[in-house]
Amino acid sequence: MIDVNDLRKGVTFELEGNLFKVLDYSHHKPGRGNATIRVKARNLRTGATIEKTFQSGQSVQEARLEFINAQYLYNDGETYYFMNQETFDQPGVSKEAMGSSAGFLKEGMEVKITYYQNEPIDIELPTTVDLLVTEAENAVRGDTATGVTKKVIVETGMQVDTPYFVTAGDIIRVDTRTGAYVTRVQN
Repeated sequence: MIDVNDLRKGVTFELEGNLFKVLDYSHHKPGRGNATIRVKARNLRTGATIEKTFQSGQSVQEARLEFINAQYLYNDGETYYFMNQETFDQPGVSKEAMGSSAGFLKEGMEVKITYYQNEPIDIELPTTVDLLVTEAENAVRGDTATGVTKKVIVETGMQVDTPYFVTAGDIIRVDTRTGAYVTRVQN
């Protein structure tokens, strides 16, 4: 059992037969009475996000997880396939479990897959990913000094807000935690 005071971002727990990963956590202590702990969590099987409030002193069931290093191979639209680096097995992770992480996957990328009772339920991406810009609007002379951004489409099909000087064919670095542009790597 995990005390709800120990729930932090990234912690996985069981509640009412479902498996959740904490996305956001806040602790509120009023002047009198018990503290309340509010968590925003993602159901790892369905991808749905919930908000739950706990009273201090409550506990939730700890989830026993296993982790493996894997390499991304391909997807068939519904399932994303990886190759276990040690056993060469090819586990599939559902589109729902992938969530927004799918937009960052490139063929050959190394990730960490989280297993719960021999079922792949989540993946952990590197902090940043370098992606090729496939489509971008042309910048208008004079607009680049104002900090204006534009949307570009990268090789995985995801849209990213970038500065105006980024063009099609550039390679940009994107933060996988926020989806934000970090820097231009190569043009």
